[in-house]
Amino acid sequence: MLLAVLVFALLAGQPSYAGAGSTGETGANAPTHQTQGHAAAPAAHDATGDTAMTAPAPWQRFSKPKAEELRARLTPMQYEVTQMEGTEPAFRNEYWDEKRPGIYVDVVSGEPLFLSSDKYDSGTGWPSFTRPVRPDAVTEHMDRTLWMVRTEVRSRIAGSHLGHVFPDGPAPTGLRYCMNSASLRFIPREAMQAEGYGEFLDQLP
Repeated sequence: MLLAVLVFALLAGQPSYAGAGSTGETGANAPTHQTQGHAAAPAAHDATGDTAMTAPAPWQRFSKPKAEELRARLTPMQYEVTQMEGTEPAFRNEYWDEKRPGIYVDVVSGEPLFLSSDKYDSGTGWPSFTRPVRPDAVTEHMDRTLWMVRTEVRSRIAGSHLGHVFPDGPAPTGLRYCMNSASLRFIPREAMQAEGYGEFLDQLP
């Protein structure tokens, strides 16, 4: 596992920092780029024009289980990556070459994280995206492990370790969210409505 982590760090690259970001951290631990994402969907309105009351999505009601329950629910790799900040092998993971349209959600909580329309082939062997589905979908944290400085990415609700973000991606953001497949669950476009992610369908081509 240590070898896989070292390979991940070397292939993923070391980021540089050149600006100020807003991710909930301050001072020395604050990532220094602005998290970008798609705009939030407009609020629904009823026939009177008032904002309609809608039930919270399942992931918004998520309460993180204890470690024993998570171990039972997740595969060993999923648990190692999401809870222990592990790294899966490059090119030997589920979604690095996934090309179908759909949405990627947190494998632990189901919270929406990335859209297929923002996925691209980074050549690293891990699924890579230019931005999260919304700016507040993820949190970013300074990571000083492995003798380098990187920006770790976690899901906001469950706090799952997802991977790292680097400032060497393509347009329109110039960012590369290098994620672990083990942290994600892919929902194809045709299943998004039934699984509660219909609000994101209009953001897919």
